[in-house]
Amino acid sequence: MRSPVSTPPADDAKASGPEATASRARPALSPSRAMDFKQCPLKYRLRAIDRIPEQPSRHMVRGTVVHAALEDLYGLPAAERRPERADGLVTAAWARVRAERPEVAELIVDEERDAFLNEARALVRRYYLLEDPTRFDPESREAHVEVELDDGALLRGFVDRIDVAPSGALRVVDYKTGRAPGPMQETKALLQLKFYALVVLRTRGVVPAQLRLIYLADAQILTYTPDEQELLRFERTLSALWAAILAAGRTGDFQPNTSLLCSYCDYKPLCPEFGGTPPPYPGWPTGAAMQSADGTPTEAETPAEAGAA
Repeated sequence: MRSPVSTPPADDAKASGPEATASRARPALSPSRAMDFKQCPLKYRLRAIDRIPEQPSRHMVRGTVVHAALEDLYGLPAAERRPERADGLVTAAWARVRAERPEVAELIVDEERDAFLNEARALVRRYYLLEDPTRFDPESREAHVEVELDDGALLRGFVDRIDVAPSGALRVVDYKTGRAPGPMQETKALLQLKFYALVVLRTRGVVPAQLRLIYLADAQILTYTPDEQELLRFERTLSALWAAILAAGRTGDFQPNTSLLCSYCDYKPLCPEFGGTPPPYPGWPTGAAMQSADGTPTEAETPAEAGAA
């Protein structure tokens, strides 16, 4: 892990421009933020409300490069989506990431660049063991999805790929550069799948025929076939979670919750469970904080977590 240059929380890694900047004041639920609050309310607060930057990591940057290369792959004509062409897309994606975020040069120094790019290329090559990108064209890549539920909970995310079959059946695909989860980690994966299925249901009025998580590190696919009644129950779960977040937001009482994951948390030095002191609570963003420059409400996009998990 490097220092001292820091980066915004991962949910903001792709958002830019005045609209995106203004919208960051309005908390929303992505799969990552929902898991943050379930894991540790204080972590949610420091990420989503205080917006305290976190240190980037090598695997996060690698995930960004791999995602960008796979997005670019489906921008090519189908016949050109060959593994050797994908290798070049990794190099181009790294050049873009480095140009957009010069601080990553401190994390991936020149002496390590070739090894880093080879790691990314190996992940992209492994993708070809799972799908043949020359056989279909996705409907969308890096699709921004957003919907506000009846209780005001704002759901946001970026979906790596949406496929629509000639029959109209819809498939949602998300790439992960890590390994497939074991039994203890399946809850997080299923939450993400149900989250995107619910957003598709509420925005398109259809239940996806399939949701697919593609784990590149060990070439595994996790699929989920959603059921409308199950998604409606999940919607109530998200509403209850949002109500708990709002209750904490009114009082500022975001309690820390210790676990084995604390060892990997950038906010550990600010956690009272480890002798730290959080900054003064800035208050729940409302009113002017949720207005754009011209005074109108804004709900611009905030991207989902990079798919490194």
